Amino acid sequence: MYPAAFLLGRERVSGGEHLRRSGGYLVVANHISHLDPLYDAVIMKKHGRIPRFMAKASLWKVPVLGNALRGTAQIPVERGPRGAGQASLTAATEALATGQVVLIYPDGTVTKDPDRWPMRPRPGVASLALAGDFPVIPLAQWGTHAVYDSYAQGRKFRPWPRKDIQVKVGPPIDLSELRSRPVDARTTLEATLLIMGAVRDLLADVRGEAAPKTWYDPKKGAARPATSTGDGSGRPGAAGQDGAAR
Repeated sequence: MYPAAFLLGRERVSGGEHLRRSGGYLVVANHISHLDPLYDAVIMKKHGRIPRFMAKASLWKVPVLGNALRGTAQIPVERGPRGAGQASLTAATEALATGQVVLIYPDGTVTKDPDRWPMRPRPGVASLALAGDFPVIPLAQWGTHAVYDSYAQGRKFRPWPRKDIQVKVGPPIDLSELRSRPVDARTTLEATLLIMGAVRDLLADVRGEAAPKTWYDPKKGAARPATSTGDGSGRPGAAGQDGAAR
């Protein structure tokens, strides 16, 4: 992975000190290209940790890749009816409890937002983040899509000239207030948006532009009214919660 990452781009990492810590912690990141895991794995390793990725279970059926995922103890996520992903949440929680690092993309897939901002996050990230008292660290990345554009109509792979891969890591997200509550639908929603809001704010810093105040909804194929206050915190406002409940 090291030579591939070196040949395809130049890593520019800020905030890496937040990754240099002992014990288990959860990394949450935006997802703009299928190359993201390559760079995230290399960056984590350079900062002294080896992550376990949560990824869709269908990848375990891909020749060669499936064997690599099994051999490195990555965590498959089953998609389907409610409760299908419980085994993956259990495996991730156990990994965190034993001092390992777990990395998750709350989008659930490469973003389909036309401007490549994070999409409306899935609630699984909140279920995991609220499952224990461990740090939850946001990570934003930009540039991998310039090397491999997962949804391009024409030439997807453009390795030359080498691109800058920018990564910014933030301090742990403060979830203490939410962790003190019962884990119900409201708490899960607030935690989900707070976590992804922190990632979105970091990405805005990396891109040098204001983040949108709406979440792209892939099910509708369009942006929808934001369930955040729009102040960058990711915390839901009253009107947003009503809309999400519907």
